[in-house]
Amino acid sequence: MQTNFSLAQLADPDTQVAEKILRTCVHCGFCTATCPTYLLLGDELDSPRGRIYLIKDMLEKERPATKEVVTHIDRCLSCLSCMTTCPSGVHYMHLVDHARAYIEKTYRRPPLQRLLRAVLAGVLPYPRRFRAAVRLARLARPFRPLLRLVPGTRELDAMLALAPSRLPASAQRAPFVEPAAGRVALLTGCAQPVLRPSINESAIRYLTRRGIEVVHAEGEACCGALVHHMGRENDSLDAARNNVDAWTREIEGKGLDGIIVTASGCGTTIKDYGFMLRNDPAYAEKAARVSALALDISEYLTRLPEVEPAAARELVVAYHSACSLQHGQQIKTAPQTLLRQAGFMVREVPEGHICCGSAGTYNMLQPELSRRLLERKIGNIDRVRPDIIAAGNIGCMTQIAQGTGLPIVHTIELLDWAEGGPVPPEIAGCRKLESLVR
Repeated sequence: MQTNFSLAQLADPDTQVAEKILRTCVHCGFCTATCPTYLLLGDELDSPRGRIYLIKDMLEKERPATKEVVTHIDRCLSCLSCMTTCPSGVHYMHLVDHARAYIEKTYRRPPLQRLLRAVLAGVLPYPRRFRAAVRLARLARPFRPLLRLVPGTRELDAMLALAPSRLPASAQRAPFVEPAAGRVALLTGCAQPVLRPSINESAIRYLTRRGIEVVHAEGEACCGALVHHMGRENDSLDAARNNVDAWTREIEGKGLDGIIVTASGCGTTIKDYGFMLRNDPAYAEKAARVSALALDISEYLTRLPEVEPAAARELVVAYHSACSLQHGQQIKTAPQTLLRQAGFMVREVPEGHICCGSAGTYNMLQPELSRRLLERKIGNIDRVRPDIIAAGNIGCMTQIAQGTGLPIVHTIELLDWAEGGPVPPEIAGCRKLESLVR
């Protein structure tokens, strides 16, 4: 794609990156075939190619973002399916992230939108605030029918719909017994320990049985992914610096073999810390080192010595591949392979490359499109007639749970169970599976 940036514009490092990405695009349109919003809406401007044109025009002219541009960029899920499809290697993720930050700086949203985004950014990354918000949401859920009568409150209604009916107890840290065959830091996260603490508990048990010491880096907090995809660049960079500092202390102390992430949406962002902080002299090298050590839990487990295959279980697992895992990190087969080795009958979900509609805060900010994608995803899951659903990202798990009565669990919960850990809570509480899990 031909670009028309001035030399003065190209002096800005972010514009340099954007210009390079734009010039990589050859207008082929392959991306439209796998873009969820284009499949739903059929509008060229709601495809990666159309959004690239909008971003190019906005950046070249250095004009404030218009309502039209914001509408189409906001509809983008950042699922990155286009990056898997693109034959030219267009790094759409970095381009759309830059566009979101540019929009945040140059466009003034309506008051209610500004308030909603500020609340999400001020609550979701902080576990204590998030836990309190979920409890308040439970109290407000009975008033949803009245809320739907008020114009402009569909996003708030979507937030209430996503709030779980109950919260599990906080996670308990399992002690480690020496000697250690390896040492890793496990990302605690922000929303996941509130919604599903059993995920990291399972990871700790599983890794400990394999002789791996698991530590939580003091001072580690939210990875910054949620605010990053909302265009709040300063907030996301602050979160990245905080975690880089926390993990660097562990690296320079007793050392780390890896930084393990059980939420693939977080993992994609942490692996990008090196790029995000590339222009910060104080953090560029440290951030690159952290990114190089970041591994999804399934990715790390494939590096450990193989274990004897477990006895087959009479459970059909529909594996949902999170976009952040298969497109963002290009991890496509490791979770399924691990589950099969553990004795589960794994079924691939048709249209597995299409997003479920979660996408961070998307299911709250774009509830109608999110709902349509969820219905499509549930329809495809039902086609394989599973007993349970497995996924590797808490956002997807929360989203899919809204549309099905089937238990949905994390991959590591099933692997832990297969090697002697407890039955995952969602499966233990399912009466339909009682005869299969005894």
